Amino acid sequence: MSRLLIRRYEPRDRKAVRWLCCETGFLGKPIDSVFEDREIFADYLTRYYTDIEPESSFVLEQDGEVKGYLLGSYRPLRQQLFNLFNNLSLFTRGMAKYAFYNKATRDFIGWILRTSWKEVPQAPRRCAHFHFNILPEAQGLANSKGLMDLYLEHLRTKGIRQVYGQVVTFESRRGAKVFERYGFQVLNRSEITKYRKSHPEPVYLTTVLKELS
Repeated sequence: MSRLLIRRYEPRDRKAVRWLCCETGFLGKPIDSVFEDREIFADYLTRYYTDIEPESSFVLEQDGEVKGYLLGSYRPLRQQLFNLFNNLSLFTRGMAKYAFYNKATRDFIGWILRTSWKEVPQAPRRCAHFHFNILPEAQGLANSKGLMDLYLEHLRTKGIRQVYGQVVTFESRRGAKVFERYGFQVLNRSEITKYRKSHPEPVYLTTVLKELS
């Protein structure tokens, strides 16, 4: 039997979290086929949580290896300020290497600049939030719930009353009903068109919200 441990994020987990982010970045599969620059991808999705607010993140460890994470934040204004400067830095780095990227990566950047801002649904601006990823071999409701329960308890100790997430959903992977079982309500969802050529069914970015007692 494998040994499972769900615990708080520690600095030693940073490399594993960044790798896992990239390994699951394309609908649960490696991001490389659509975006080849793993450093920029990981910086965009994980750097704030691991470097600025690590106390709000948790990992799933299986047999001593990190197989999943939940990255969260209850300080939205600080994160928005961080993102302003971080995204500018990432844009500068990406443009400096743009001519050397492959076509798939350049197409991905084009979608981000031209279309992504129109497709991302609205989300609460002054609210705690989260996102999580788990490798296929460690997926399961019990593990997802374990990560979520630890995070929600963390938020309650800080006096937080609401939390939201924006999650990629489609029928063959996971849908909004999974989060409804955790007491979340669906606020909105929007189709992400960049997946139309690579996935047989519509892919949505869905915003879910939970009121904390």
